[in-house]
Amino acid sequence: MKILVSNDDGYLATGITLLADALAEIAEVVVVAPDRNYSGASNSLTLDAPLRIHEVRDGRYFVNGTPSDCVHLALSGFLDFEPDIVVSGVNHGANLGDDVIYSGTVAAAMEGRFLGFPAIAVSLVGHRRGQFDSAATVARDLVQRLQEDPLPNDVILNVNVPDRPYEELTGVQATRLGFRHRSEPLIKTKDPRDRTIYWIGPAGPGQDAGPGTDFAAIEQGAVSVTPLKVDLTWHEVMPQIGDWLSK
Repeated sequence: MKILVSNDDGYLATGITLLADALAEIAEVVVVAPDRNYSGASNSLTLDAPLRIHEVRDGRYFVNGTPSDCVHLALSGFLDFEPDIVVSGVNHGANLGDDVIYSGTVAAAMEGRFLGFPAIAVSLVGHRRGQFDSAATVARDLVQRLQEDPLPNDVILNVNVPDRPYEELTGVQATRLGFRHRSEPLIKTKDPRDRTIYWIGPAGPGQDAGPGTDFAAIEQGAVSVTPLKVDLTWHEVMPQIGDWLSK
């Protein structure tokens, strides 16, 4: 089995190192990741500048581009083989609810799906303990499960793992995306030259966070696995829109 690993925290991040090591126990792993942190990059591609790929060591590469750039380059001619799956992560922080719209971690997995490969995005929810090894082990478990019992190729698994030891996880739940409250207000401050600068405010807490959501699973100490699809069309509303336009 061959696995392409990427992320949005950069090739030196702890999460991607432990993820690659865990997956290397069951497969041949190639890492193609950004040269720095691209959190919040979403699905952006670099179209106005050349991209360069640098080899750190055998099977480990970094790119001066976004997570989507990394996966696109890897799958569109750089690698001399096709992987069986694309795994993105382990992200340092949650990708719950509407986080997936902005997430570079999810975008890397989505790019793999665009190009026809099964894909998993893995995130560690929390910033205190840093139990990346738990999330890496969960990712390995899921890849093995997919190998034994494949899902349709158009499914992207968005996986969020509580920041706790593996043996303290309370289970694995199939979930839907919840929804956050509006993000906190922007932060206005001054730079050293007394010029006004702004920081994007933190993400809001869960608003739609009831039973069955990814937020609820995390609160229960369980791994959240949310199937995502790329089609953003709201098919049920199309007849109404057609009627609205006809008038």
